[in-house]
Amino acid sequence: MSKNITNEDLELLDELGVEPEASQAGGLSPREQRIIAGFEEILRFFEENGNLPRHGEGRDIFERLYAVRLDSIRQSAECLSLLEGYDKHGLLNATLQETSATRLREEPDDEKLLAELGVDTAADVTRLVHVRSHEEIKAAEEVAKRDLCPDFDRFQPLFEKVQAELRTGLRQTLKYQDNAEVNAGDLFILDGQKILVADMGEPFLSDYGRPDRRLRVVYDNGTESDLLVRSLQRALNKDKASRRIVTYDLGPLFSGEAGEGDLSTGHIYVLRSLSENEFIAENRAVIHKIGVTGGDIKTRVSNAKKDPTFLLANVEIVASYQLANINRKKIESLLHGFFASARLDLELKDRFGIAVEPREWFLVPLPVVEETIQKLIEGTIGDFQYDPKAAQILPARK
Repeated sequence: MSKNITNEDLELLDELGVEPEASQAGGLSPREQRIIAGFEEILRFFEENGNLPRHGEGRDIFERLYAVRLDSIRQSAECLSLLEGYDKHGLLNATLQETSATRLREEPDDEKLLAELGVDTAADVTRLVHVRSHEEIKAAEEVAKRDLCPDFDRFQPLFEKVQAELRTGLRQTLKYQDNAEVNAGDLFILDGQKILVADMGEPFLSDYGRPDRRLRVVYDNGTESDLLVRSLQRALNKDKASRRIVTYDLGPLFSGEAGEGDLSTGHIYVLRSLSENEFIAENRAVIHKIGVTGGDIKTRVSNAKKDPTFLLANVEIVASYQLANINRKKIESLLHGFFASARLDLELKDRFGIAVEPREWFLVPLPVVEETIQKLIEGTIGDFQYDPKAAQILPARK
């Protein structure tokens, strides 16, 4: 059976997020790629320092590692043949005898020293398993490179809105899936920062024959970078805490009655307690239970007098809103989170004498609840917050 990888195979592996065993660029095997990557590190050292890496006790540990590696490469006919087209500075033949002699005079035990430091200096450079490929090094450099975003004032309101919507639950974060799709407008959390894919360039094929695109990525600290899609994917994969920010799709929210094709999923209800508890009686007009049920509201509250959830007292229904095609638990969590600062702190004992703390009652006037529901319908609740001292909905703090 042929081991050749077809274009169709590559496309399938790419969709699955699986790296093929061998690159199709020139038919290089993983072993050959490691040899080339190891030599490219030596080339970079030469270009940055203007000299070959040298042995010696006073040298940087990486310079000494590169010197050992270069000696090993020069002694391998396989490496010399493979690297001939990459040796743009003639390093493979430069002062070979002189370099070896200098090495023996200055420091005969470089391999031993490096081995003690945990650096593998095996003569077989084809086993440089810790050497990053050229593609990986380029990706890391791209992620690190950032510039000031000249028009950040365009993006700052969006980042502030996203933060407010995360706080209220209108947006949520999901764990980033390896090599997942990236599109213009996508939002992520990378290395603790919110980032926006502001723009995408035209698709092209990379040096490795894979589809890629140049991105404009804006960060919430006012910087930006021009990453490649695959560079961003690698960075998100590497950061184990990376997240994708998504909008919670509320669907066709509330209506007086379900429309054609709508699936009725319940109701939001607002209740007022008829308890004779002194505190509740004095503040009855502003103490409300906000909940969501998938059944009939009257049935839900029929045994309120025996249920600590309803403050062991009868209740009256003061408002209700029909839900269509929506996750009830999400809506309930969103509303409870919005009014969390006004949650009623009250402990009651049930009929068995066990202390309970009802969690769905809030010190919120009914008009405020109604205003909140309206902002949910409009999709603007993320721009606001509830101030329990003023008993008002105010613009969210920036």
